[in-house]
Amino acid sequence: MEDTMENKWIPMTSITSGKGQEVRRDIYCLPIQIVNVCFIGDVDRPNEWVLVDTGMPGCADKIIEAANDRFGENNQPKAIILTHGHFDHVGAVVDLVERWKVPVYAHELELPFLTGKLNYPEPDGTVEGGLVAKMSPMFPNESVNLGNHVAPLPSEGTIPEMPGWRWVHTPGHTPGHVSFFRDEDRSLIVGDAFVTVRQDSLYEVLTQKQEINGPPRYFTTDWQEAWDSVKKLEALKPVAAVTGHGLPMMGEELARDLRKLSAEFDRLAIPDYGRYVDGEQSKQ
Repeated sequence: MEDTMENKWIPMTSITSGKGQEVRRDIYCLPIQIVNVCFIGDVDRPNEWVLVDTGMPGCADKIIEAANDRFGENNQPKAIILTHGHFDHVGAVVDLVERWKVPVYAHELELPFLTGKLNYPEPDGTVEGGLVAKMSPMFPNESVNLGNHVAPLPSEGTIPEMPGWRWVHTPGHTPGHVSFFRDEDRSLIVGDAFVTVRQDSLYEVLTQKQEINGPPRYFTTDWQEAWDSVKKLEALKPVAAVTGHGLPMMGEELARDLRKLSAEFDRLAIPDYGRYVDGEQSKQ
């Protein structure tokens, strides 16, 4: 394995960092700096949980500490499941795999970015947006290399070690981005297909003002696919959603705001200008 996230700590945080929230009995959302990770598993079954995403670079100890608090000392997950491979979702993945010796799963289209074969397109500091968008060129776009520790999610839509859940391909933010849905209670783990904070605005990231938005602008390279993915998730009619950035959203507020985002994505989410707007990626 090769950990390109080592020494890539980003000096940015929010007021909710470290303050976990139980969304369901078996869904625990933990904000770390400006991104969320999820513990999926019942506390009464401490050896049967999984970790969804691995947060910012340098946060492995915080994840392990929170896991120990929730499930007991040395109760490691059965697997790590990734929504995608951007730096703020795989920041601690190599450290955690080295410590826990557990498998990692991601969509097959994301594997080149998780095995050192491809780097992501550079973040777009020219995109319409706030200060975080302007700062984004400092964010890492390098792939990590998990070698044979990462495997593709099963093609039939199931998720290893997450019975009752299925993965939904939600590209646009990245080619192999996935979200996770449980039909039984219509719970949704979104990743960055949409978020509940305006992620390009430094003030709103710091304060975590809740507001449904499209995927982070500075890293999204295919806006039509991103819109199609939001439509796909809205059609599931989730009643609880944990996003990669921002506070969990539930109930009628989620239904209303997601419906509006799906219908008016071109106005609410797609930037007026930027390197990857209007198919400009193909022209680079």
